Amino acid sequence: MVIPRKEHPNPQSERESWLNLNGEWDFEFDFGNSLGEADILTRESWSRKINVPFCPESELSGIGYKDFIPAVWYRRKFTLDADKLGGRVFINFGAVDYFATVWVNGKKAGTHKGGYVSFRIEITDFVIEGENTVIVNAVDNVRSPLQPNGKQSRLLYSHGCDYTRTTGIWQTVWLEFAPNEYIKQFRLTPDAENDSVIISAEVSGKGEFTAEAFYDGKSVGKLTKTASSYINGEIVLCEKHLWEPGNGRLYDLKLTFGKDKVKSYFGLRDIAIDGYKFRINGKSVFQRLVLDQGFYPDGIYTAPSDEALLGDIQMSMAAGFNGARLHQKVFEPRFLYHCDKEGYLVWGEYPNWGLDYSNPGATDAMLNEWCAEIERDFSHPSIIGWCPFNETWNYEGREQRNELLETVYRTTKALDKTRPCIDTSGNYHVITDIWDTHDYEQDVEIFRKRYDDFAAGGKLYDPANERCEAQYPGGIFFISEYGGIRWSVDSENENAWGYGNGPKTEEEYFERYKGLTDALLDNPKMFAFCYTQLTDVEQEQNGVYTYSREKKFDIGKFYKINSRKAAIED
Repeated sequence: MVIPRKEHPNPQSERESWLNLNGEWDFEFDFGNSLGEADILTRESWSRKINVPFCPESELSGIGYKDFIPAVWYRRKFTLDADKLGGRVFINFGAVDYFATVWVNGKKAGTHKGGYVSFRIEITDFVIEGENTVIVNAVDNVRSPLQPNGKQSRLLYSHGCDYTRTTGIWQTVWLEFAPNEYIKQFRLTPDAENDSVIISAEVSGKGEFTAEAFYDGKSVGKLTKTASSYINGEIVLCEKHLWEPGNGRLYDLKLTFGKDKVKSYFGLRDIAIDGYKFRINGKSVFQRLVLDQGFYPDGIYTAPSDEALLGDIQMSMAAGFNGARLHQKVFEPRFLYHCDKEGYLVWGEYPNWGLDYSNPGATDAMLNEWCAEIERDFSHPSIIGWCPFNETWNYEGREQRNELLETVYRTTKALDKTRPCIDTSGNYHVITDIWDTHDYEQDVEIFRKRYDDFAAGGKLYDPANERCEAQYPGGIFFISEYGGIRWSVDSENENAWGYGNGPKTEEEYFERYKGLTDALLDNPKMFAFCYTQLTDVEQEQNGVYTYSREKKFDIGKFYKINSRKAAIED
């Protein structure tokens, strides 16, 4: 059987003993969400096949059904030899949208709520030597006011800046085999100032815990401690290799606890806010960001290959960007791994759209999954900030609840004090480390005047037309969405849109792009910009590249404009 996405899904926590379960699964639609457990668990013949990890809406799944899908069922058989059953057995899911229930050999093994983060279920007591069967049910309702869905359309078809939906399994499924005493989870906190990395780990059992760091194959530091349930320690490094924009310089890490061995890595870097500057390792870094929504024509939420993940980063860097807002989606760990390797700056965000912020239940609806995202991705050096919400202003009768934003912000800071947090991108701030706004003004002269006046000490322009209660208090600031200039290579597409009136010629396009971007690069009170967007997504035709990742123009022209200002300054 051909296994799609056969690479290990999380290189930052990799055991040698694992089994990829991607590929052909049995599949059933459940349009009435009415197929019972008793029916499914005893059903011998299933009507369809699906190619996991691709969602049934995608072409790569082999199905390509685009209408609403309230529930789906999956079945997969796998074989285990006796040597796999001497310790712990786990089944891992990269992501399942939205509420998942898992059975193994006819017994309920666990559930998970949330469509975007990874989860693991121990199935040691359910598996047997020989053939085993796993069944997964996923229930999904993007129109629920308490289900965050990001950019998934709540109408039948894609429209505006909402796109094709994703239901069920959409990231890799895999088995993991560990000894009875094993490393449950860990986080890595770099300390570049003191040439060290702090390791906090949770273990099952008691024994000797060892962590050894390597650079280019050479051992550069080691920690050994007796661990019981939890351990916290520091590796002092004898060689200092800083992680910075454009230079990943990753250290390899080997973790050992008894017979358990886990491969990992880390990057050595510090983050600090200093007045109007964002500093990495003490140096001011201008972030030339691009909005990346992580959609693919054939896989929708799921990249068709590991090469495609890396390709998006390389396309961005070729156009002169040094990072991205990972917008309205939790990107998979494999993408973050490539960001780490390339020295590509990213903001970890959450798909909060679709959530009714006025509902007190909104906190429960997103906080657990947001916390899980921070825990999963904490150790990635490429993530240089968190942004749990985007554009939470009042709409459709829903009012922003400041208590929700404050609760999520304070929880974020309790979980991670090493990175800044923007409470909500788009100027409706309640409590935030960085102030930002979105401004899609297309007139270059008007756009420049707004921010030239601001740099000269004038009031910050409020694109929300004074609806925002909070006012800019001073300090670090950037325009986190701008541009979005429409340019469609398909002139016959009547649904294609971008912001403002699209330019008529390539010369006019670049004149506008350069004018808008220069206004931000020239501004002494800006530490970053974020251009909308990296690629077209379905009907939204304002990407630097097309949806199929083809060049619209000479990419060197973007690079020349974007990289005019040095990214790193002393």
